[in-house]
Amino acid sequence: METVAPLWLWGVFVAFVLAALFVDFVLLKKQGAHEVGVKEALNWSLAWVAVSFVFNGLLWWAVKDTTGSSALANEKSLEFLTGYLIEKSLAVDNIFVFLLIFTYFAVPSAFQKRVLMIGILGAIVLRTVMILVGGWLLAQFHWILYVFGAFLILTGIKMWWAAGKESDLNDNPALKLLRKLMPVSKDYDGEKFWTVENGKRIATPLLMVIAMVGLTDVIFAVDSIPAIFAITSDPFIVLTSNVFAILGLRAMFFLLQAAASRFHLLNYGLAVILVFIGSKMVLIDIYKIPVAVSLGVVLGILAVTMLLSARTAPKT
Repeated sequence: METVAPLWLWGVFVAFVLAALFVDFVLLKKQGAHEVGVKEALNWSLAWVAVSFVFNGLLWWAVKDTTGSSALANEKSLEFLTGYLIEKSLAVDNIFVFLLIFTYFAVPSAFQKRVLMIGILGAIVLRTVMILVGGWLLAQFHWILYVFGAFLILTGIKMWWAAGKESDLNDNPALKLLRKLMPVSKDYDGEKFWTVENGKRIATPLLMVIAMVGLTDVIFAVDSIPAIFAITSDPFIVLTSNVFAILGLRAMFFLLQAAASRFHLLNYGLAVILVFIGSKMVLIDIYKIPVAVSLGVVLGILAVTMLLSARTAPKT
């Protein structure tokens, strides 16, 4: 697994992540359980996007300083931006599933922030492992690119087919398995994950929600990580673009929560993006689509999808 990122930039990235987690788990924890409003969510969303762009600028400078090539620096910066945009786009679909989970379990608004904070921490750890393993596999076995590509194409087709259909967690196999593995209390006990009922220590619904959010993120990572590897084989860029997109997930959740119905056609756009990225991977040895073209296609699909969603959104 080769990367153009110098060692010190890895250290800066780790420092960024630790600072972000400190803000979430220490500074914001002092606020206590509270409902996150649209204004607060918008401010934090803009802040995380700004931090991501600052890091991308630092990546450009580091590559330029290390290699002396502005062209390579531009290419790596575009790869980061495209990977970041792909992960952000697919995260929107992830958020809709989170909304379904929160609604199904009737999670109080004041508790949702903590669930997402823990979910983000778990996502960073799991995705780091998956990206490192995926990068090693691609470095050892080139043919896995074709497997990933075919998988993304099939996933895109499946997503298109399922778009617009109402999901039902009652038939979710992961939820059925979790219910068999752990007895769950009927009521919440504040933000606690465990409670005592009839003299027995059992899980609260909040722990079940955490487990479902974690499992959901792993499933979505199986789609998003190969999609970013289709843009770049550099594990540093795959990891950093993925993690920076995840860090803003909590704020984006609360921002989109109030406007979920306005993006009712987004799944169709995401399906097309997955098919495009999958096709790019399958055709990589025949024709390598430039990163700038990939970025333009992803932006164009998202713009068209969101425009059509806004024009045809059902009245509420």
